[in-house]
Amino acid sequence: MIDPRGLRPAETAPSRALLAAVHRAVAELRRGEPVVLLGPDGRAALALPAEMASAPALARLRAEGARLFLALTAQRAAALGGISATDGPIALPLAPEAEPEEIVALADPTHMAARAVPGRALGPVEVAPAALSAAAIQLMRIARLLPAAVIAPLHDHAGPAIAAQRNLLSVEIDAVAAHGPIGASALQKIAEARVPLAGAEEARVIAFRPEDGGIEHLAVIIGNFDPVRPVLTRIHSECFTGDLLGSLRCDCGDQLKGAVAAIGAAGGGVLLYLAQEGRGIGLVNKLRAYELQDRGADTVEANRTLGFEPDERAFHPAAEMLKALGIHAVRLLTNNPAKVVALTRHGIDVAERVPHRFPANDHNEPYLKAKARGLGHIF
Repeated sequence: MIDPRGLRPAETAPSRALLAAVHRAVAELRRGEPVVLLGPDGRAALALPAEMASAPALARLRAEGARLFLALTAQRAAALGGISATDGPIALPLAPEAEPEEIVALADPTHMAARAVPGRALGPVEVAPAALSAAAIQLMRIARLLPAAVIAPLHDHAGPAIAAQRNLLSVEIDAVAAHGPIGASALQKIAEARVPLAGAEEARVIAFRPEDGGIEHLAVIIGNFDPVRPVLTRIHSECFTGDLLGSLRCDCGDQLKGAVAAIGAAGGGVLLYLAQEGRGIGLVNKLRAYELQDRGADTVEANRTLGFEPDERAFHPAAEMLKALGIHAVRLLTNNPAKVVALTRHGIDVAERVPHRFPANDHNEPYLKAKARGLGHIF
């Protein structure tokens, strides 16, 4: 089965060497440096984050004599308009005279030039290397960048030589596919400490580190519980603006504090705090989504306009953490039926969905309505 994002998933767990290659490439991309993508058929391409397109970076790509393409998700292509619908990534040829600002604006709808992108930036539709384009977009996702890439196809079998000559990192697209969804790698328990909380003084925090080197997920154990019976559980995705700053744009802060209070009052349970800011798109992209919401989009429309799915999260880590804690059945504090489906798919029995609603305010009422309308949340 082909993944809808265009990559064939690996049938076995990725090796540490494969993961290392992907993460080194991600580090280069976040610095605005191109990397060489290597296909199993000898095809190769240079890839650069579209949001970091600059004159020097584009010159490096064009120095190889390659035609440049802009790889976009179907969601971003649809948002641009006038582009044939597709179920997966699409690569559009860039005109030779396309300027860096124009390319960035095609990738980032919040860019100052995005409202007046000249049509000359895109050339006539041509066939582009689909697997290489899909791998480039997935790398951007892993890097928490906008899912758009400038790619420069190279002559067959020329990738390794160019990587060596230009001192560029290379990564096989099979390694990118093996990485899988962000946050879906195996976890390892690395630290535990008692952390008394307001409303739940008998609490301790356990940190789980993903094997792919990602940000740690946390399990907050409150009070005592019997793992033989369904355990009151909350899966909470981190929200810097709501949890820490007390933002009124969402209900995350209320849900976090409310979960601690509810579990404490029940005598015990678990709160899983997942490192999946902005429903998995990261803090910077969440701020971009906020800007689009201020222009009139709702939270679902904003994510799609940026090129993302409405919800990019993976709940595999939550299931793995529960199993590591000896928990196989839960009473889940959530308004999101998708969490129930995801936990069940990953081997956790959801004995009951416990509503977790809080009063709306003038700032988050449209957001809550959009979650109910576009994501199926039950309020």
